Amino acid sequence: MSVTFVSGPAGTGKTTRAVAHLQNLLASNVPANSILVLVPQQTLAQPYRQVLRQPNLPGSGPVDVLTLNGLAQKTIELFWPLGAVSSGFGRPHQPPIFLTIETAQYYLRQAIGPLLRQGYFDPQVVPITISLPRLMSQILDNLNKAALIGLPHTEVGGQLAASLTLEPASRVALEHTQACVNRFRDTCLARNLLDFSLRIETFHRHLWPVAGVRQFLTSRYRHLIIDNIEEDTPFAHSVLRDWLPQAESALLVNDEDAGFRIFLGANWRTAAGLASLSQQNERLTESRVAPPDMLALGQRLAELLHYPPPAGESASRRKSKKSKTQNPKSKIDIDPRRVFTFEQVRFYPQMLTWVIDKIAALIRAGAPPGEIVVLAPFVSDALRFSFIQRMQERGLPARSHRPSRPLNEEPAAKTALTLARLAFPGFTPPQPFDVAQALSQAVAGLDLVRASLLAQVVYRPGEAAVLAPFEQLEGPLRERITYNLGRKYDQLRGWLAQVQADDVAAPFIDHFFGRLFGEVLSQPGFGYHASREAGETIANLIDSARQFRQVVGQVPPSETSDDKPAPAQLNRAYLDTIEQGIAAAQYVRSWDAAPDDADAVLITPATTFLMSNRPVTYQFWLDAGSSGWWERIAQPLTHPYVLAADWLPGRVWTDDDEVAAQHDRLARLVLGLTRRCREHIFIANAEVGEQGYDQRGQLLITLQRLLRQLQKTEDHFSTPSP
Repeated sequence: MSVTFVSGPAGTGKTTRAVAHLQNLLASNVPANSILVLVPQQTLAQPYRQVLRQPNLPGSGPVDVLTLNGLAQKTIELFWPLGAVSSGFGRPHQPPIFLTIETAQYYLRQAIGPLLRQGYFDPQVVPITISLPRLMSQILDNLNKAALIGLPHTEVGGQLAASLTLEPASRVALEHTQACVNRFRDTCLARNLLDFSLRIETFHRHLWPVAGVRQFLTSRYRHLIIDNIEEDTPFAHSVLRDWLPQAESALLVNDEDAGFRIFLGANWRTAAGLASLSQQNERLTESRVAPPDMLALGQRLAELLHYPPPAGESASRRKSKKSKTQNPKSKIDIDPRRVFTFEQVRFYPQMLTWVIDKIAALIRAGAPPGEIVVLAPFVSDALRFSFIQRMQERGLPARSHRPSRPLNEEPAAKTALTLARLAFPGFTPPQPFDVAQALSQAVAGLDLVRASLLAQVVYRPGEAAVLAPFEQLEGPLRERITYNLGRKYDQLRGWLAQVQADDVAAPFIDHFFGRLFGEVLSQPGFGYHASREAGETIANLIDSARQFRQVVGQVPPSETSDDKPAPAQLNRAYLDTIEQGIAAAQYVRSWDAAPDDADAVLITPATTFLMSNRPVTYQFWLDAGSSGWWERIAQPLTHPYVLAADWLPGRVWTDDDEVAAQHDRLARLVLGLTRRCREHIFIANAEVGEQGYDQRGQLLITLQRLLRQLQKTEDHFSTPSP
């Protein structure tokens, strides 16, 4: 057994080291199918998939690159009869049905619907007003976190209530949450539905302890490479603790000061505990990305947030580092002010103008647009629209990436969903405003004003002819729309009419979306011609609809029936589900940069950028005064710190704990960002934020403290001695 634990800050070459180790294993004639690469999420697997695609790579056969959730699913499929009875499934002799994020929400809504109709979460009973998508997201989050820390799902509400200081009415909300958790789990067991939490529990409690199952896995995968273990969960760390002593070789990669996926159950503390199982500990310290000034910027900001020093750094080493930073000569040599620019403006639009002016100057100076990233704590619709539109007006390429955004809020997906309601008989007709928006998106050059005028004449909800021909327009309105745009509208109308007349050509809605984009929307003269972002959104929508059909199509409509849903039922169920704004699944294509992305400036949430794990030359931090940089999203029915493996049950979560967690998150964020920047960070703040309020967030306060300290240091060393 040879276990190596490689740790260090971001940018020091740890993943490069792991990829080289994979290549060395293959070059040493290690069978490819005996190698397992584990990552916390598939988006972090790109470096391994890229090297495995090389045609001249030594060795033969596939190397499995999986998440532990993916490995659990493969194991359950293989050994289903072993775990089905002991897990309590109602149909152990029938195959398991694995739920996606979206189908889990679909069946959760069915399971808790009767409870909601009985008055659960009634605002007159509980002091929480919450939308159905957010409610379902937090219920599933509780289930997932309980499974990841080995807590029985029936005890989630009790653990939350014991640690959170709540009023009686809020405790009732947790009781309602627990009832919903129990109802959903009972539904899943009765119908062989395995959501994420049930996959984890089935594998961890009923298959992994079986000697034959464990031996099968450990004897097949003799060589392990586990990257970003700090972003993985206590469940993964528990399995690895059993597995590592059985492996012939293992390489573990730990990114210090990370742990950005804490809201998804990641625990960097349980990850660090795996170092005790290694025979070799390597710590990489020399950054291959950030210059010394940039590293000093991140470290100084973290210190001002009272952040502890990196794990694994000895006391003597910290003392040496501290004395070095206090040396007058080193203070002159290293100056964080050289690598960042701070700009304060009064209003939000002024901030965007300043940022885009700087981007334009960088591109004129030769900076590749793909080496520029614009970061904010959240990227709202208004921010994205304003930024993209202003960039386009200046002739500057830009794209966005917001993976957590519901699909029905993306313009391209919303257009396809509206057109589906026009094409499929029996669907509830869309509202006139939605039709106008869809037409303005679908027909290139048709602005929303003219699209609204067109929709008023050609669309009448409920009539047999859903869309009327362009010829019905007369006089000035016809001229205002123009003949060319009217001709494109008629092409779209005719295509929809053909689908409606012959629905055999597209029996399933995912087929409809594929044809709609390929035959109409992507063609010259239509709205998404040569639009990669729209194509990516439609591809995600097609995947979403196909996975929904494949999952829901296997499940009888009721527990007492063996009939399968008809295509029309599946189409209607999908449309109703996706239009509720449910959380979208994760699509790897949205994370993988296409070749043309090198020519576009990216705007994305800061945490999303960190989880893409790639360096850039220039970063822009928007809205430095926003509280979103350090405050966690309000989740009244769940809690990422209380539902953690190392949280002491019954210990009360205090305001001091919250403040400490906020400082910890912000420090990890600024360290992660600075270590992934090669040259310069531009930080902008608007005194009046996007919502119209004055802003004094912790990031802004810390930056101002740093600037004052640096100025005092300069004044001290520039003052001549008496």
